[in-house]
Formats: sequence, C-alpha cells, structure tokens
Amino acid sequence: MDALYGLFIAPFADFGFMQRALVGSLMLSLGACPVGVFLMLRRMSLSGDAMAHAILPGAAAGFLLYGLEILPMTIGGLIAGIIVALGAGAVSRFTIQREDASMAAFYLISLAIGVLMVSIRGSSVDLMHVLFGTVLALNNEALTLIGGIVAVTLVSLAIFWRALVAECLDPLFLRSVSRLGSPVHFIFLGLVVLNLVGGFQALGTLLSVGLMMLPAAAARFWTVRVEPMCVLAVLIGFGSCIAGLLLSYHASLPSGPAIILSAGVVYFASILFGTRGILRARIIHHRHRTA
Repeated sequence: MDALYGLFIAPFADFGFMQRALVGSLMLSLGACPVGVFLMLRRMSLSGDAMAHAILPGAAAGFLLYGLEILPMTIGGLIAGIIVALGAGAVSRFTIQREDASMAAFYLISLAIGVLMVSIRGSSVDLMHVLFGTVLALNNEALTLIGGIVAVTLVSLAIFWRALVAECLDPLFLRSVSRLGSPVHFIFLGLVVLNLVGGFQALGTLLSVGLMMLPAAAARFWTVRVEPMCVLAVLIGFGSCIAGLLLSYHASLPSGPAIILSAGVVYFASILFGTRGILRARIIHHRHRTA
C-alpha cells in the first residue's frame, strides 16, 4: 500500500505545484476534448493545429511588452487567434480558396511572425516556454483564467449543441433551414481559439492542440454517437493528464510532452482494441467468413 501511495498519490498530496498542474490540466480536458470531437467530426483536425500556431504572434506581442506574464500573453494570443480564424474563414467563404488552404497560409505566416518576435527580445529558453508551455508552473491566476474558458465553453456547447451536431452532419441543410449556420461556425471557431489559448498556458502553442485532438480521435474508435464520444474523450483526457503528470514526476520528463504521449498511447490502444478498432473488425470479418 505504501508503494502504491508513493507512486500514485504522494506526488499530488505533497506538492502544491503538482496539485495546480493536475487541476489545470483536468479543466483543460473538460473544455478542450469536446471541442476536439466536433473538430474531428467536421474533418477540421488539422485546422485546430493551424489555429494553435496562429495564437503565437499575439502571445509573442504580450511577451515583448510585459515579459512572461499570463494575462497579456493570453489576451494577445486570443486576439491573434480570432483574427486568423475570422480571416481564414472569410477568405474561404468569399473567394475560390478552400478553408484548409487559407488556414494553412494564415498559420504559416503567423508561426513565422511569432517565432521572429520572440527571438527579437527573448532567449531560446523563452521560445521553448512559449512553444511548449510549463504545466508545472501554473499559478492561481492561470487556473482562474482556464476555469473561465472552460465555463464559457461548456455553456456555449450546451446552448448551441443541436446546431453544432447538425452542422457536422449536414451544414448545407442547416443553412437552408436556419440562420444559425454561419454564426455557429464562427462561434465554434471562437471556442477552438479560446481553448487553445487556455491550453497555451500549460502546454504551449505546439502541444495544446494535442490534448484537444488525441482523446477525441481515440474516442472515435469506441462509439459513433456524439454525446458518448464527448464524455469518453473527456475521460481519456483526464486519464492522460494524470498519467502524464505522474510519468513526468517519477521519470523527470517534461510534463507537457508526457501528457500528450500518454494520450498517444491511449490512441494507439484504441486503434487496436476499440469496439471499432482493427482487432474487432478482423474478428467480425473472420466470423462472417466462417459462418
């Protein structure tokens, strides 16, 4: 029992920074994983990665003006992310270019600008902090900010749930029967940016999208219904955060990558053993052949 306590409970019971990291990462999972499910169902998974890079110039501007302060970097990242999301969406809707191409163009430009801005004043350590985050350094201010983002996300999902599901299934039908089509699309992009900005505090711009997408992708191998998929994605996110933090603590590994790699392990396990995974498909195929 003592060994189990030391392995699983003691790191969170004895150290305040581990407690804050756990609370922050669990809150991020609660908000980001359902958003990741809708991104995946919309076939916009790589758009989430693009928007994660898009917040970098705003965060860099906050860093240049105020240093490694949470609030200025968050506000800057939010503004930059919204500008890129709205700009890419507008280009795709009013020109011949598809949204994936316009998003790729915007995010590449944003990434280059952000890296240059951080490099002008900061060091390589500062750049690594911005790109990969420091979940073990979360303070009460950061937790409050993440909690607010999660609250806004959950309320928005509850209000626009049916419209979001309808747009995933048939966006043209939704626009033909309701005026919510275009507004819901931009509201959803706003939720993506919000959660990426929240994840930026803990995981940085390059890894925040991992906590959003990997649990969602893993959940897809277990169910086809949206509601259970969102719940399962959140649970996978919770487990990945706990496992990643424990791995980081005991093996002296970077916490952000450890969390994302833990989610990656669940993803590959789901590919093999999920109810819609490879092994079950082979078993069903074998039964059909022998029947």
